[in-house]
Amino acid sequence: MDAKALGQFIPLILIFVIFYFLLIRPQQKRIKEHKAMVNALNRGDQVITAGGLVGKIERLLDDEKVEVQIAENVNVKIVKSTISQVLSKTDTKK
Repeated sequence: MDAKALGQFIPLILIFVIFYFLLIRPQQKRIKEHKAMVNALNRGDQVITAGGLVGKIERLLDDEKVEVQIAENVNVKIVKSTISQVLSKTDTKK
């Protein structure tokens, strides 16, 4: 491969490097942080789901589901990965 052919690939390589540092790497970091948040959920945590429901975790059903109380005597089962934010954590140091 001569220098001219190599010179034509340099812009493509630079575009890939820019995409990696501006798009791919931050997205991977967000995914890792979300997974850690979901794994740290406990009974009593106040959460917001991706659908906009606000509630308190009543039970951890299994590795993928939790039961959330959204109103008095109203509990719903949701998939853990749909929890988008934890509003308040419970104190587990009792």
